[in-house]
Amino acid sequence: MTFSSGPLQGIRVVEQGTFITGPCCGMMLADLGADVIKIETPGSGDPYRAYQTGIYSAHFQAYNRNKRSLTLDLKSPADQQLRDHLVAEADVFIQNFRPGAAERLGAGHARLTAMNPRLVYTSISGFGATGPYAGRPTYDSVAQALSGFLSVVTDPDQPRFLGPALADAITGIYAAYGTLGALVARGRTGKGAHVEVSMMEAMAHFAIEPFTALFALGKAPAPNDRPRLAQAHILRTADDRLVVIHLSSLDKFWDELTAALDAQHLRDDPRFATRLARVAHFDALHAALEAITLTRSRAAWVAIMDARDVPFAAVNSIAEAAQDPQAQALGLIVPLLQDGTDAASHTVRPAISIDGRPEMSVAPAPRLDADGPAIRAALQADNAWPGRPDTPKRNAA
Repeated sequence: MTFSSGPLQGIRVVEQGTFITGPCCGMMLADLGADVIKIETPGSGDPYRAYQTGIYSAHFQAYNRNKRSLTLDLKSPADQQLRDHLVAEADVFIQNFRPGAAERLGAGHARLTAMNPRLVYTSISGFGATGPYAGRPTYDSVAQALSGFLSVVTDPDQPRFLGPALADAITGIYAAYGTLGALVARGRTGKGAHVEVSMMEAMAHFAIEPFTALFALGKAPAPNDRPRLAQAHILRTADDRLVVIHLSSLDKFWDELTAALDAQHLRDDPRFATRLARVAHFDALHAALEAITLTRSRAAWVAIMDARDVPFAAVNSIAEAAQDPQAQALGLIVPLLQDGTDAASHTVRPAISIDGRPEMSVAPAPRLDADGPAIRAALQADNAWPGRPDTPKRNAA
């Protein structure tokens, strides 16, 4: 596969998204070969461009690779007409405005699908189009909290958010998933569809296991239930590093771990004799395991556990993960063509392999309006979709 190949080769996408949810949806489609034109505001572009400094932040680069950038002043009738020409030839339109904002910008579902009935129109919002919270502003942390997800992943005594913007990215992935389903359906019916997803709905669905526990058992899990039930431990080593072990439900993993740790005394301890006993005495087992792992370095334990059938891993930093032998074997990190000192030199390639081939060629996120002149010239010439130089003849979809 190349930038313009993959299963979505020939699919044309107009993305009018900002920050993470809409751009992540567009990136997921672009990673599969779709031609994504990102419409931005002249001068400043997507606000995520300037999230920390400059106008090409690492945050923006993360979610906007494999796209083209076009700036349009949508208060201008001429620029709105250019956008309309793109939409008329597009397969997908993505927006993540608050409900009602798209209509004010002339990009509402009814208007755009009237000019292109085959259009898959994907709307992403915080809380959906209706309901008492529909007009509220929202961000990742708000969606995590309201959906219930945060309650099962944070310690109530020391509440902290988890690292990256999970709700934003997960919602973008759900939006791409819905868009792909609508494209498949269009292949049968010839008609487009309106795909809607909110951050609240996405995160509630992502937390489907605790919701199911609530409705099946009458009680949702507490934040520490999953590691206890899964027998997952984060253990400190002699050099103040961390390793993870996950025993799950198979006794063979307990046997292998105690053999690796040379800990027959733990196997003989009645508190740890069965899986349910180990669940009941989770804290005591954790302390006993860490007393052992504190006697050697992380590297030493990695070598020891690697020789046994133990589900384990060193807790890698991002830098260590990029250099990990398994990541290297998978070709997980790929180079990007640099065009400035503020540009990332490498990125994580798409996670999917098709027919045994991962996508190893990734184009960096576009500079603001980098493709604008060429796109405008093509539209003004014949109103047709302005193809990329690397795009072969369009496939029907």
